[in-house]
Amino acid sequence: MASALYESIQILSREKGIDAEIVVAAVEDAIALATRKYYRTQENMRAELDRETGEIRAYVYKTVVEGPEQVEDELNQLTLEQARELAPEVEAGGELRFYKDTSPLGRIAAQMAKQVIFQKVREAERDTVFNEYNHRIGEIITATVKRLEPMDVIFDIGKAEARMPKREQSRLEQFAVGERVRVVLLRVDRAAKGPQVIVSRAAPALVQSLFQAEVPEIYDNTVMIKAIAREAGERTKIAVQSRDKDVDPVGACVGMKGMRVQSIIRELRGEKIDIIEFSDEITTFAEKALQPAKVSRVSITDLTEKQLEVIVDDTQLSLAIGKKGQNVRLAAKLLGWKIDIKSEEEKRQEVEQAMQALSGGPSTPIEQVTELGETILEKLIAAGITTVESLADMTPEQLEEVPGIGEKTVEKISVAVRHYFGQYAEGEERPALVQAASEAVEEESSVAKTPEEILAAENEGKGLTAQEANESTEELQDAEEADSGTDAYSDADAREEQIELDNDSVDTLVAESEEISNETIDNERDEDGRDRG
Repeated sequence: MASALYESIQILSREKGIDAEIVVAAVEDAIALATRKYYRTQENMRAELDRETGEIRAYVYKTVVEGPEQVEDELNQLTLEQARELAPEVEAGGELRFYKDTSPLGRIAAQMAKQVIFQKVREAERDTVFNEYNHRIGEIITATVKRLEPMDVIFDIGKAEARMPKREQSRLEQFAVGERVRVVLLRVDRAAKGPQVIVSRAAPALVQSLFQAEVPEIYDNTVMIKAIAREAGERTKIAVQSRDKDVDPVGACVGMKGMRVQSIIRELRGEKIDIIEFSDEITTFAEKALQPAKVSRVSITDLTEKQLEVIVDDTQLSLAIGKKGQNVRLAAKLLGWKIDIKSEEEKRQEVEQAMQALSGGPSTPIEQVTELGETILEKLIAAGITTVESLADMTPEQLEEVPGIGEKTVEKISVAVRHYFGQYAEGEERPALVQAASEAVEEESSVAKTPEEILAAENEGKGLTAQEANESTEELQDAEEADSGTDAYSDADAREEQIELDNDSVDTLVAESEEISNETIDNERDEDGRDRG
């Protein structure tokens, strides 16, 4: 019949879920250590438990060696000659036991033995838990809320306790003691002081398990889950693909009137779920992954680094990026690619800047915009904006990022730039010279006059002779240069200044007039260079 001590050990083993022999070994080690401490010896000490009587005996054991030359530890070794004086039948390599009296062991020794037993049992329990759950990582288990701590939630998972840290919780969820919930077994931490098993409600595997339970097509592998990207408590994107052309993967996951996906959303306490059809073509997959935003085009910028450039309409940019960048961030996780998302306007400006850089584009000093005050010019130059072209390419949002520039100043800058390029809204007053040139162009173009006729009419109004009016623009320019030696500011100079103040349409007409006038004059002159008329 087993002793009361051994029966107690068996009960403890069943409660802790460990082998009884492990507890027995822990008791024997504890008694051996306590005996060594009591006798203050460094000799090798062992203890053994008699399971029938419950008696624990401690003894010192010494190893028998052949001769004196083999003795390395005199305290724990005996020569064969010495050993046979005590036990004639002993052989080399055997052991001799010297039992110690354990009855003098007092309260201190018993307390020490208790601590050793608890430590050994705790280590054995941890090993048992590790061996039980380590191979089940990623599995969905049902757990009961045992207690709530300030940051963590402690669950009872049967043979052990599990801990769910704050980072593995959904912000939408709150728990009550005794509540049963499904969790993902994340990992087993062997070195943890508290519960070793770490569980999660924020892992994507939880969503995958819920879809497998709710959607029969996923359970039987007709529909496959290709990728999941999740931000717990916010939004989940899941990509699915059908192995049967007659089965719609998205429709199967949504269910009739959304019943299947709504059941999963309730389990996740209202977390939003986007179901996307998977595509092997990465650009097509990217367009679908950025839903609900509509994508204009997708291009691969770096295949090695897996980088995509996505262009969306200006009105779709905020929707594509999502709240705090959530939509594009989840799409990037789902694809496994880096996504650079731009609006049509940003892309246009980028292309224009690239073309200007290639062609060595214009760089007009910003001081040429005379309508900007000195204070605004100083702020713009301090921000690195030194040319009219760079100022014109900036959006209002970019201008507002400049220190000291507000909404009203942005409006003033916009008006000044428009006026600089000759763009006036209806009702805005123009400078006198610009307005006169613009009215002259509008009047002449309304009667469909040729560029030569326009110039001839202007020359007649300035008192030029008929011969001068019929001369080409090159000849007029040569004459003006000849006259400039005697007259610093002639009528021809004034006329040239007037033409330069004209807008782009007049510049175009003047350029065309040079070609037309040359052809007309060449046809009208004879070989001697005299006028046929």
